Amino acid sequence: MTYRLPDSACSESFLAASGPGGQNVNKVATACQLRVAVFSLGLSPSVYQRLKTLAGSRLTSQGELIITARRFRSQESNREDARARAETLIAKAHVRPAVRRKTKVSRAAKARRVDSKKKRATVKSGRGKVRLD
Repeated sequence: MTYRLPDSACSESFLAASGPGGQNVNKVATACQLRVAVFSLGLSPSVYQRLKTLAGSRLTSQGELIITARRFRSQESNREDARARAETLIAKAHVRPAVRRKTKVSRAAKARRVDSKKKRATVKSGRGKVRLD
């Protein structure tokens, strides 16, 4: 599933990035910090809960998802990277996990388990010290 972020819910700021780039790093603010107002996206409560779990500390108590992208040396590439990461995270939150249904162990399976335990017990009981009476 793909998800498109509306521009109205996003705000971007740029800051100085660390890492490779020589003097360019010191001069240009290339790292992108994307802030997404999650409440304005109109997510259902279950999707919001899954997003909260997936995002962890990247989701603030005011409902802002903060993604910082500093992988690339250009502002535009970091902007695209931040948007893509936010969209991927929200798309993952939309995926409903499969419900696990309990199943009952069959009588034959229980019997096989008991038989194998008894067999193992006889093997182990035969390993004791040899007594010469």
